[in-house]
Amino acid sequence: MPEPTALDLHAWLRSPLGQRVYALERKLAGEALAQVFGWQLLQIGQWGDDDGLMSEARTQRKSVLAWHGARLPGASSIRSRTDALAIQSDSVDAVLLPHTLEYEPEPHEIVREVGRILSAEGHLIVFGFRPFSSWGLRHWFAKSGFPPGTERLIGEGRLRDWLKLLGFEVVDSRRYLFSLPFSASSPSSQRFFERSGNYLWPMFAGGYLIKARKRVYTLTPIRPRWRLRPKVVGGLIEPSTPRNANRM
Repeated sequence: MPEPTALDLHAWLRSPLGQRVYALERKLAGEALAQVFGWQLLQIGQWGDDDGLMSEARTQRKSVLAWHGARLPGASSIRSRTDALAIQSDSVDAVLLPHTLEYEPEPHEIVREVGRILSAEGHLIVFGFRPFSSWGLRHWFAKSGFPPGTERLIGEGRLRDWLKLLGFEVVDSRRYLFSLPFSASSPSSQRFFERSGNYLWPMFAGGYLIKARKRVYTLTPIRPRWRLRPKVVGGLIEPSTPRNANRM
């Protein structure tokens, strides 16, 4: 059986189930990016046919580092290795990873590279599927992964550990995809599950969003402790007791 390609993923995203996932993630991405400002936003990994996940971003520029160098309408597309980004350090204000870590053989290296290129207090937004969910179960039983081409699913706890080790602070998190990973469910039931899931059964979510900030801590120099000065009595230095005073 041939290996799934990016075209297989894009075909899945155009299916009814894929369109439902994409529409929900587009809404969540807009909410997460509403308070992100700056000059440059970079999306690593192509997810969808356009730059719709970044449409609500308030940064001056938006770029996509797409798989296979595919060019997207409405966004400047660049090519680079994801584990060794050809991007200057401390030059990007925000990075969006739409399930990117699930398609790469070395996901930890991508997070490390993101930490390098992000400027101080820059934001990282990650979308992922939860391994211990109905969506995770379908992934494990699918021959080519689910969605097509998925290497592995990374849990929230594992990702949080990586972010903590690299100096990130998680500032927000959301769970979504409370309906089953099949297209047969009605739109009304899908809306009900998504609206009530966070309150009634958050552990059954199929997807998660994590928003983190790159923290840069400045070192405060400690002044040396000077030698104590001799006591002053009445404006005069207190005389010391002569060594031979007790001998008299």
